[in-house]
Amino acid sequence: MIQAVKSNAFRAFRNRNYALFFCGQSISQIGTWMQRTAVSWVVYSISHSAYMLGLAVFMQQFPSFLFSLLGGIASDRYSRRKILLITQTASLAQSLMLTILTLTNHYQIWQILSLSVVLGIVNAFDTPARQPMVHELVRDKEDITNALALNSAMVNLARLIGPALSGIVLQAYGAHTCFALNAVSFLAVIGSLLLMKLPPFVTPLHKKKALTELSEGFVYLRETPRIGIIIVLIMCMGFLVLPYDTLMPVFAKAIFHGNARTFGYIASSIGLGSITGSLFLASLKKSGHLMRILLVSIVILGIGLIGFSRCTSFYAAIPFAVIIGVASLVPMTASITIIQVEAAAHMRGRVMSYIAMAYFGMLPLGSLLAGTASQKISAPTTMLIQGGIALVTAFIFSNYLKTKQ
Repeated sequence: MIQAVKSNAFRAFRNRNYALFFCGQSISQIGTWMQRTAVSWVVYSISHSAYMLGLAVFMQQFPSFLFSLLGGIASDRYSRRKILLITQTASLAQSLMLTILTLTNHYQIWQILSLSVVLGIVNAFDTPARQPMVHELVRDKEDITNALALNSAMVNLARLIGPALSGIVLQAYGAHTCFALNAVSFLAVIGSLLLMKLPPFVTPLHKKKALTELSEGFVYLRETPRIGIIIVLIMCMGFLVLPYDTLMPVFAKAIFHGNARTFGYIASSIGLGSITGSLFLASLKKSGHLMRILLVSIVILGIGLIGFSRCTSFYAAIPFAVIIGVASLVPMTASITIIQVEAAAHMRGRVMSYIAMAYFGMLPLGSLLAGTASQKISAPTTMLIQGGIALVTAFIFSNYLKTKQ
């Protein structure tokens, strides 16, 4: 029985190209989470401002919103492997610049924020190419759902390991070491991309104007309302609920009276929950119940946020952090899986760009809102409201999606 579950949960590894991709991305994602944690801690340590934390998230992710549609067009027009080689190399260069900047110990917040903008632009082209590329790496199309869920498990394994490592490294060696390790980690994913054996890329015979392709994408969303509604749900969650992580450094330092390690352990606890949710999704044999799972997980997320917001002790907050991790991962992964499975092959890049636009457009605005609200009404009250909004969101969309099944 256990062997059957294992075989079912990891069946996508039968594909050599996907296994290479998974290994390279796993190492790179650990470095990415180390850098994210370090950036948040550095910004909060300098400013002691929840608003500046929200601004840091905004500066990194809003450029992804502005350029994600162009990234989707590029993904449908050009070799996705070449796009990823370019974006991963650019991300490596950005990490090196952060390393050099912080190594001198003479840096200001605006310099950190400027480099965050650079990374946001790079991610606008990286995300629409990376997600649909899974279809090119898996031979048996029945393994697609499993591969997408394993991708989420990989990201969240990194979310478990990366912040904990970052907290330890921050305390012992400083932020520049976190950034340097992230730069080195990109070599793994670049190497995996070069080792893949993929068929030659076939350039589309008729390339249309960018505006034409964009309009075709919006028409496609109108004609497939199930996908359109899920994207609206992602927008609501990204703006009003998921920016909860903007408040975590405040809880670590001001509420729990901790340090960088405290912040790292909270983030890792969320990562532990997230990987648990990912493995649960990966073990599903069919995607037929994903919509129900999506809505239930939003309810659980609301409960987790409400519970965490009431905690005044670090140890009491850890179980709620794990619950938040499980429930914040599942809605996004389930949404992306439903859309990837149901979207037409020639539209996947553009559809993923709309998802990126919805997420990267709303999350930075929501982070600014959460940071501002935290300054005015406190971080615990802000998170309490976010939990309540999650419960209301699940109720509203459960009624609406029933009419679109």
